[in-house]
Amino acid sequence: MFLLRARGRWAAASLGKRLPSCRLRSDSAAPCSAHFDVVVIGGGHAGTEAAAAAARCGSRTLLLTHRVDTIGQMSCNPSFGGIGKGHLMREVDALDGLCSRICDQSGIHYKVLNRRKGPAVWGLRAQIDRKLYKQNMQKEILNTPLLTVQEGAVEDLVLTEAEPGYAGKCRVSGVILADGSTVYAESVILTTGTFLRGMVVIGLEMHPAGRLGDQPSIGLAQTLEKLGFVVGRLKTGTPPRLAKDSINFNILNKHTPDNPSIPFSFLNETVWIKPEDQLPCYLTHTNPRVDEIVLENLHLNSHVKETTRGPRYCPSIESKVLRFPNRVHQVWLEPEGMDSDLIYPQGLSVTLPAELQEKMIACIRGLEKAKMVHPGYGVQYDYLDPRQISPSLETHLVQRLFFAGQINGTTGYEEAAAQGVIAGINASLRVSRKPPFIVSRTEGYIGVLIDDLTTLGTSEPYRMFTSRVEFRLSLRPDNADMRLTFRAHKDAGCVSPQRYERASWMKSSLEEGMSVLKSIEFSSSKWKKLIPQAPISINRSPPVSALDVLKYEGVDMELLASAVPEPLKKYTAYRELARRLKIEATYESVLLYQLQEIKEVQRDEAFQLPQDLDYLTIKDVSLSQEVREKLHLSRPQTIGAASRIPGVTPAAIVNLLRFVKTTQQRQTAVTEHQTN
Repeated sequence: MFLLRARGRWAAASLGKRLPSCRLRSDSAAPCSAHFDVVVIGGGHAGTEAAAAAARCGSRTLLLTHRVDTIGQMSCNPSFGGIGKGHLMREVDALDGLCSRICDQSGIHYKVLNRRKGPAVWGLRAQIDRKLYKQNMQKEILNTPLLTVQEGAVEDLVLTEAEPGYAGKCRVSGVILADGSTVYAESVILTTGTFLRGMVVIGLEMHPAGRLGDQPSIGLAQTLEKLGFVVGRLKTGTPPRLAKDSINFNILNKHTPDNPSIPFSFLNETVWIKPEDQLPCYLTHTNPRVDEIVLENLHLNSHVKETTRGPRYCPSIESKVLRFPNRVHQVWLEPEGMDSDLIYPQGLSVTLPAELQEKMIACIRGLEKAKMVHPGYGVQYDYLDPRQISPSLETHLVQRLFFAGQINGTTGYEEAAAQGVIAGINASLRVSRKPPFIVSRTEGYIGVLIDDLTTLGTSEPYRMFTSRVEFRLSLRPDNADMRLTFRAHKDAGCVSPQRYERASWMKSSLEEGMSVLKSIEFSSSKWKKLIPQAPISINRSPPVSALDVLKYEGVDMELLASAVPEPLKKYTAYRELARRLKIEATYESVLLYQLQEIKEVQRDEAFQLPQDLDYLTIKDVSLSQEVREKLHLSRPQTIGAASRIPGVTPAAIVNLLRFVKTTQQRQTAVTEHQTN
């Protein structure tokens, strides 16, 4: 399928027929002189999004990767999306990114998480066929206009004098490959993932690798350090892979996909596969014997003994046993593909020696006879303190050099993709000397992600959660196109005509639908007759609009249209429009409260916090364990002081402020009652 020459040469590829060997793919000839507008280093989830985004913006772009056949590879879990992460995917899609569309073509189990809560925090998620995803992503990348791909290892940067009028001590003008050749560029994006001085760990064995089977990037890491970048060290891990036919699924809890499946991309009405043809997932759990094996063999696990910080929210089984002793932990058995005989045990990341991994697996219900095909392993790697980059993801030290993905201290495909698309857009805009495209905290989860990284930094792998976001009711997964697509079209030029037209149609349809719903008014008694199952109080005297009725739980557009066919029937013809009208109605009257909360925080900047507040144990307040620990350590005296603690999010400040005010009001009321 791929015809590759020596490292550092142009690669040739084909998706059915061989292309000329001077290029991988492009609608224009490969350059005679190696000079591009934008060069992207790394072909992972950040790199593919960055390269495609830069090319969509009109920049002649080169994607450099160690191996072309690993473009689009899912190195860890075979899934995309989830709580918070699904929001990022929708926003990447609204910017005309790739991963959502590719997931709609490659998923094998689609499910929306968090449905017990409101649609503002639903998490679109899918199990993905690894092989299909890689094939579809490579097909997309190889057919993107203005984008060329080259196989090669980057060892150094070409640096020149700084441009006057811009921050930075020098400017990047290209890259030097391992074979000594040079590629010049106007902007360079680093998306090196875990490859900067990466080390793979199994038990006490360690060897240099960005991931199992791939060499790390040493020279580039040394260059960045010499330039003065603050370098940190993080670690992550992956579970073993199990043979599907060796697992006893019959005794395990089976979980089926949603019907109907909700696609990730705004361009798609359905996914590629019917719900009945999708694969199930299964749930099992650890037990005390697993804990014993872990605790008895810590001396054989150098990865756990390292002081390097690992992921708080996706820890290894060793970390979970140490941090949460005597607890049972979930292990999800996830398929890796339609025709794959491998199962991915989500929640069982482990770096024990291989023979002990097999011993541990055999202790788990349903896995008593499971065969381990590949052992789990850990990865330790360099990252750059993200406070060294601006919200455009351009570095402060080196002009026109951008960082995206795990190099900034994040974890997860979705976080990488989100940074990649922003870096690609801004690298292209930088070439044409246009203002950067910045997503603020008020506009998207991407804005929260980048703002957290660039203002607070991170000392552990950062992942996105809805709890990090203070404007959750307006930053929903359903309206990402309304928030970002039109801005991206106007300010960045990265949106295709097809997407722009689709978003415009949806915008006008929603506005028209909301207007029609508001215009239809009946008495409450008439509504009760038309829709008897709706919990409408007949004592309401003013006329009730169809929009008010739609707000009731259990009432959707289909039910409303059956009661009032004209003019509502046409709004049910398109399922996504009907679903979005329901969500718009649900939140229509409560969005104003968010603006008030923002003003509250600003007005109460100097609000005093009780000195005896026990952050680790207080209840009735939504604070993550991470935030509780930071507040407990710093003991801030005011809300303003608390808001400046790195890692304490604006959303946590709002929740803390509300809790303290409510507590004080209750205490005042009790005191007044006792006095009277």
